[in-house]
Amino acid sequence: MSGDAREQVIKIAMRCFAAQGYEGTSLQWIAEEMGVTKSAILHHFSSKEQLRMAVLSSILAHWKETLPRVLLAATAASRRFDAVFDALYSFFSEDPDRAKLILRETMDRPEETKVLLREQVRTWLDVIAAYIREGQEKGRHHGDVDADLYVFLILRCVLAVTASVGLSEALYGSDAAQRQAREMARIAKISLFRQADESERENTYAKGREVDPP
Repeated sequence: MSGDAREQVIKIAMRCFAAQGYEGTSLQWIAEEMGVTKSAILHHFSSKEQLRMAVLSSILAHWKETLPRVLLAATAASRRFDAVFDALYSFFSEDPDRAKLILRETMDRPEETKVLLREQVRTWLDVIAAYIREGQEKGRHHGDVDADLYVFLILRCVLAVTASVGLSEALYGSDAAQRQAREMARIAKISLFRQADESERENTYAKGREVDPP
């Protein structure tokens, strides 16, 4: 099985685990979904548990690689917010199974998930929270925002929204995904930045709109 095929197994396993849960998914089913034998999967993953960890690691590794690059690339406060939020939302919206799997893991295997998130996710959550506290000290961000829980709740909202994108599309049409992405970003930003940054927010969310001079 080539490296590309290995990644395909991880992708299909993610979809199966997200839809049916770990206990409800067998290696045989994953093999049939991919069109290979169970032995072909076991050649690279010695057990279903090892495959599960590979699937989760593929999601978490993205943030270890992406977040530092995003934070360093955007130096202005507002641009940094936009870059981080866009990276977070895009990652889960481009493959909703990622969000579905994390949410299912928190319900099906809560204790294991707590340990995994503490070890793999808490670090980058703390990095973003530190950025928020810096903004509070400089007067850019609302002083009453709980930086740690703000980051956590935004993450939870993004997971819930991207995992259920089919529902919004069923209710509001095919463009609902883009609309809810814009609205999520607007809510997240306006709840963080102080009123003094109103003009900057308008530039971000109303690009191209002409404003009559006073």
